Amino acid sequence: MDAESLDVVIVGAGLSGISAAHYLRSLCPGRSFVLLEGRDALGGTWDLFRYPGVRSDSDMFTLGYTFRPWTSDAAIADGASIREYIRDTARAEGVLGQIRFRHRVTGADWNAASARWTVHVDAAGTPRTLHCRFLFFCSGYYDYARGHEPEFPGREAFAGRIVHPQQWPEDLDVTGKRVVVIGSGATAITLIPSLARQAAHVTMLQRSPSYILALPGRDKLGRGLQRWLPRKLAYRLIRWKNILLSTALFQFARRRPEKLGRWLVEQAHRSSGVDRKHLQPNYDPWDQRLCIAPDADFFAALREGRASVATDRIERFTATGVRLASGEELPADIVVTATGLKLQLFGGARLTVDGRPVQVADALSYKGMMLAGVPNFALAMGYTNASWTLKAELIARQVCRVLNYMRDHDLDVCMPVQEGDAGATRPALDLQSGYIARAAGELPRQGSRKPWRIHQNYVRDLIALKFSPLRDGALRFGRAGEAVR
Repeated sequence: MDAESLDVVIVGAGLSGISAAHYLRSLCPGRSFVLLEGRDALGGTWDLFRYPGVRSDSDMFTLGYTFRPWTSDAAIADGASIREYIRDTARAEGVLGQIRFRHRVTGADWNAASARWTVHVDAAGTPRTLHCRFLFFCSGYYDYARGHEPEFPGREAFAGRIVHPQQWPEDLDVTGKRVVVIGSGATAITLIPSLARQAAHVTMLQRSPSYILALPGRDKLGRGLQRWLPRKLAYRLIRWKNILLSTALFQFARRRPEKLGRWLVEQAHRSSGVDRKHLQPNYDPWDQRLCIAPDADFFAALREGRASVATDRIERFTATGVRLASGEELPADIVVTATGLKLQLFGGARLTVDGRPVQVADALSYKGMMLAGVPNFALAMGYTNASWTLKAELIARQVCRVLNYMRDHDLDVCMPVQEGDAGATRPALDLQSGYIARAAGELPRQGSRKPWRIHQNYVRDLIALKFSPLRDGALRFGRAGEAVR
């Protein structure tokens, strides 16, 4: 049987994939496309993570789509509400019929002679093949199969239960139990207030602290705008307010890191009553992502004694808990290893271009959305200092712009070509977080000169991706079988 041929294959049916499908339908009418989703449900990250208290780590007015307003006044939403929002959007935008569940992409091969990708798929255990003109990966950069779990000495001796948030058991009951949460990142800050409502006590065991910012769980100004203005206008105003505020905070962190760091630590100390030594990170604000505590719930759990913090290294697990390097032992019935995520680009799929494997770690990222030397290909990557969806939507619109340009000019191929000096390079994700540092050798690179530099700035990207000319000297076009010029 001949392989199915399509204009576009979108990989992943999470926030980015549904956005990409919307823009293809609205800006590229008539193009054939499918969304291939390896799991049996849409929602991506928000369907995968089911640990207690899971919620957005940025405000919903920017995490939500431009084309489908978030109508609640809840600035920080729980995972179930986000899943429902994504599903309702897919249904309203008419893209549910284009999603093929349990279709995991295992590889893709580009052929210059035909100007087509051959996409290899594991369809619920059955191998299948698709052909497409353009391949758009919207699968994020997490390994969905497993998170990061360091080797802890004596782990096998622990008589209690050890769980990782990414594989949270449905039957886990913490009522009346002593819980130790290993980690101090966003997952731990989210988990602890929820666990502390039922557990006998929760201890956050951290090797080093993170910066934590308390924000209101509901947007009072947004509520007023929604009440008095038309829905779409209110949404735009709230969205831009939050974009500008988050941009200003990030720029202030870059220009005055010591001042912002002192303020964050002091606010955390005053809200929690915890000694500053447990709240003072060893890095500058936004060298790692800020942790958000809506309505200061994390600080309240500490202040009320339902939770506590220990800052130390683990010597080993014991039968009854965790022994620290100081000699202290933390008693535990349950240990939660909130020790981070593992990165995995393309969902583990392997790419080749005319028989040559794509070496992602050697490839330069073009405007944060394409890879130099890889034709008819895009990758949705969100911001590290703002909502993922902001950048994902810009990239989806730019893909449509490229597709329409090729149609209008009878072209088959588009490819970023790096010639000349791109400047000093570094990993595309410019954070010091552990999960990024561990995967530095697997990530694409970015340069220090445009269009190879990745800006963590929505306004700059809006100009670069929406209003700048497509023919910028780096993005080249051609026809099938011809060298891209």
